Amino acid sequence: MRVPLTDLHDGRVAPYVALRDSSLRRTAGNLFIAEGELVIRRALAAGYEADSFLLSPRVADALADVLPAGVPAYVGESRLVEELTGFHVHRGALAALRRDERHSTAGIVGSARRLVIVEDIVDHANLGAIVRTTAGLGWDGLLVSHGSADPLYRRAIKASMGAVFTLPWARLDGKVRLGELLDGWVIAALALTDDAVELASFATSQAALAPGAKVSVLLGTEGHGLSPAWLEAADHVVTIPMAAGIDSLNVAAAAAVACYELRPPCS
Repeated sequence: MRVPLTDLHDGRVAPYVALRDSSLRRTAGNLFIAEGELVIRRALAAGYEADSFLLSPRVADALADVLPAGVPAYVGESRLVEELTGFHVHRGALAALRRDERHSTAGIVGSARRLVIVEDIVDHANLGAIVRTTAGLGWDGLLVSHGSADPLYRRAIKASMGAVFTLPWARLDGKVRLGELLDGWVIAALALTDDAVELASFATSQAALAPGAKVSVLLGTEGHGLSPAWLEAADHVVTIPMAAGIDSLNVAAAAAVACYELRPPCS
């Protein structure tokens, strides 16, 4: 349902004002924002319910085949949209969608064989890139610590190219004990320690290649790495060898290397 955007003070477009994602959860019906035509298509295809859309005329035409009947699509020129949102919407497409907590930690652990688990990754672009890597290399799911960024934050969604809508993910309880949660799993922590083994060697080890082995990779922040408690929970500490005086990779790049080396046997 197209609605011409003429009044920037129209209360119906309040979710898009300055795009403060945290306030969307508190005051706007537990919504999140998706940006870009492809990402919006993927969100709708994954079954997320749209509350409204904010679109340029061109994108409104392009998305006409998937816009739900009865859901308002506010259509305005780029200048008005940018004034409303407070930034340049270069794709001309925003959607406010309802959050849907689809997976539980127990459910993901119970059904997966390959898991990425991140501790306190607060950069949304890095988290989104990790989501995209996890899905793209055939891993079964992602668990994020209590202190990590929101996978449904606009920038995280954008970096994941919408993979967050289909990859099973859940947020860990702040008091989780990884050793108990992952009983029976091979837990590999990516970290710089004196006893760390090279990732390539671990990838060909009996632990990683055993028939039916369930393997999880723990990733921490670039500044502080994994906490002592998470390192203690790991069965193995692995590292990616560096050259030229560089001590480590960006966490999203490290996740990509680890997920490729330890990808499921049939991938």
